[in-house]
Amino acid sequence: MQTVRVGEYSVAPSKVVCVGRNYLEHIHELSNAVPSEMVIFNKPSTAITHTLTAYHQEPLHYEGEICFVVKDGALNAVGLGLDLTKRTLQTSLKEQGLPWEKAKAFDGSAVFSRFVPLTDIPLESLEIELFINCVRVQKGGVKQMMYPPLVILDEVSSYMTLQDGDIIMTGTPKGVGEIHRGDVFLARLKSDEKTLIEVEWLAE
Repeated sequence: MQTVRVGEYSVAPSKVVCVGRNYLEHIHELSNAVPSEMVIFNKPSTAITHTLTAYHQEPLHYEGEICFVVKDGALNAVGLGLDLTKRTLQTSLKEQGLPWEKAKAFDGSAVFSRFVPLTDIPLESLEIELFINCVRVQKGGVKQMMYPPLVILDEVSSYMTLQDGDIIMTGTPKGVGEIHRGDVFLARLKSDEKTLIEVEWLAE
């Protein structure tokens, strides 16, 4: 059973709900069209892992994201995640007008840090920084999102039941790219320049 750490407890999410194309600069980076409504897709619980891999049938790309754990229908805790993507396959599927699931929902495609309770943390203050081999590659936060966390929660809850422990991934800022074996990833979650979480992954 795949679990994540929320405060002092282990939680087993039933699913991971992801938002795509939520930062304008990332949309332009991949030459995508700006969507007229929220882009949402799911990853199964088997996607959850704490191990960062560089290859799964093809080279993988990273997308650093601010993530939330849901409890009692509300955002309960915040952490960091990497949405691993088979970019070549995703491009091929998009060109055919097909769903992205095979490129996004494979086993081990959702890497998470620990999560910390949201008590007294203003949502609009949250920001992610991602470094690879000591070089910052991504920086972005709630203030740059097209759809902020509470809007995402309302939209998802309008058609899908979010069970306690489910995770919402809120999309990635610009700076995505390919993972190489041996890369050292360092991610920070900040609130008004205060570091809430710092996590390191070594790409295998």
